[in-house]
Amino acid sequence: MTGDRTRPDLRALLNAKGFRNWIRDSWEPAADVVEVPAGTAEAAAAHRARLSAALPGHRIALAAGRAVVRSNDTFHGFRADSDFVWLTGCQREGAILVLTPAGDSHHATLYVPRPAEPDETDFIGDADTSPLWVGSAATPGAYAEALGLECRPLEDLPRGLRGRHPQVLVAAGVDPVLDAYGQGHSERLRTVLAELRRLKGDWEVGQLRAAVDATARGFADVLAALPEAVRGGGERWLQGTFDRRARTEGTGPGYTSIVAAGRNAPVLHWTRCDGPVAEDSVVLLDAGVELDSLYTADITRTFPVSGKFTAAQRDVYDLVHAAHVAALAEVRAGNDFAAFQTTALGVLAKGLHDWGVLPVSVDEALSPDGQQHRRYIVCGTGHFLGLDVHDCAAASPEAYRAGPLAEGMALAVEPGLYFHAGDLTVPPELRGLGVRIEDDVVVTAAGYELLSSAFPSTAEEVEAWVRVA
Repeated sequence: MTGDRTRPDLRALLNAKGFRNWIRDSWEPAADVVEVPAGTAEAAAAHRARLSAALPGHRIALAAGRAVVRSNDTFHGFRADSDFVWLTGCQREGAILVLTPAGDSHHATLYVPRPAEPDETDFIGDADTSPLWVGSAATPGAYAEALGLECRPLEDLPRGLRGRHPQVLVAAGVDPVLDAYGQGHSERLRTVLAELRRLKGDWEVGQLRAAVDATARGFADVLAALPEAVRGGGERWLQGTFDRRARTEGTGPGYTSIVAAGRNAPVLHWTRCDGPVAEDSVVLLDAGVELDSLYTADITRTFPVSGKFTAAQRDVYDLVHAAHVAALAEVRAGNDFAAFQTTALGVLAKGLHDWGVLPVSVDEALSPDGQQHRRYIVCGTGHFLGLDVHDCAAASPEAYRAGPLAEGMALAVEPGLYFHAGDLTVPPELRGLGVRIEDDVVVTAAGYELLSSAFPSTAEEVEAWVRVA
């Protein structure tokens, strides 16, 4: 690709009058349309109304953000700030939202970078944003039509943030343009937004359903690709297989896919995905499709490559499955968030004790000063889900893990057991085994809606799933 080596030539072009005069004319008008998933504008307007009610009288400013440098003059793909997207439905790099008090509510203005025109220097000279270099970009007017809110050129932002009264609550650290106004950072703003985002509306639940459905197709692709992985493609082949599906059906994977075969399966964050896939191993696949709306699924299944668990693999799988079923039974509005984790860990601790793995009684292990069973499950067993795979992380403890579940919350429930290959506290046949079962649910008044019901769950179902792929 082009890089710094072209920059001296680019500077020379900018000084060439003939080139400048020739390139600025005779261009067809660029397509000026913004496409967003149906219902985006209405959902974002409802979200802004909720934030307005929670923070009356304040000006509020959030930014979409900027692409992060990968190396030298190359960038990672841009992904807009989740709070910003929740409030706007906009994913334009460099855009900034300002909410200004208006009576009992707020007026929203979205400031959008204006694409350079052919007669402007940046049309040639800005290789990072110019339509000539990176493709056409919509005007503020097109964003206004698609999103149903006032949109102005980013150059007008100083007027929207003029003065310090009323106070401006800013989510800083995302865009240097917004940070330059020196308003500081509001932890309160991020906390309020996280706590509002816990409760999903019907449109959001629909997005999550669609993300899970796309993820199911990605898992099916992976199962069909197992023979090639065994022949030599390894974990990388399976990762690429899922990620291709995610890129086709959405923006890509909602987080770095985990494809962990054999002795890698107990490694919780095995994102290297560079190991072999043996026919007698299990594969732990933790992956989710992120839709164009940026809502993501988060599913894990552990399956035998051969289509048949060994006795040791089956024992571990069945124990994790029992914990998973018990955990899901605790998911209902009004119950403590912590209940499904407490229940899952209790099942796992008892099973470990029955196998003779724990050095103490179940009661001692489950006590606050014990926790010996957590050697084999150091992670939690669930989290909020939505625009982020670990959604609403800025919420207060009382509104998250120390609080109750409420109707409309979306969760990933994911108990597991992880016996590292070098762990001498477990029998040899268990070393190098890792099993996780993760489903996505939405809390209802009576219990939960299992978004991932299309995924097999029991050992027999999983074996059959592999064999027919």
